[in-house]
Amino acid sequence: MKIYTKTGDEGDTGLQGGKRISKSSDRIRAYGNVDEVNSVLGLVLSHKIDQDVEELLKKIQNELFVLGSDLSNPDIDDKQNRISKNMIEELEKKIDEYEKELSPLSNFILPGGTDSATLVHLARTVTRRAEINVVSLSKTEKINNECQVYLNRLSDLLFVIARVLNKRSKTPDIIWEPKKDTL
Repeated sequence: MKIYTKTGDEGDTGLQGGKRISKSSDRIRAYGNVDEVNSVLGLVLSHKIDQDVEELLKKIQNELFVLGSDLSNPDIDDKQNRISKNMIEELEKKIDEYEKELSPLSNFILPGGTDSATLVHLARTVTRRAEINVVSLSKTEKINNECQVYLNRLSDLLFVIARVLNKRSKTPDIIWEPKKDTL
């Protein structure tokens, strides 16, 4: 099978079920951003990181593929390849587990630290954008609401993972220090 089909040359693409829509639609933006999150996580995984984090990010990459499939299927009654409450609960468990390693937040944290932590922060911000696009899509089309909940929890988890990676490498978080004259 060839990678190119030429069916999208006029600016439309096919969804699951065969329906064709514009490549600039909210649905395509939503799952395109999910794909971008997945790619940024691939970039994180190209760096040396702790094995527990590596295994978790690989699992999340697979779940993001399910999320993209979920969003590419406009037939909400089709229950195959859908994000589930169980997947969200697993993210919450990991957040709770990793937060035990960290001191409580008392200031805003700026993205940065080690290369890996900085890339995880990048993945977090792309996840927020994906969430925004999914919320926008949900205003015009019926979707599995668990998609936006999953992305919301994932961005929280990525924030915590970035902090954990910094702490484990003995690299302090970068604390936001507002200028006194801007307040």
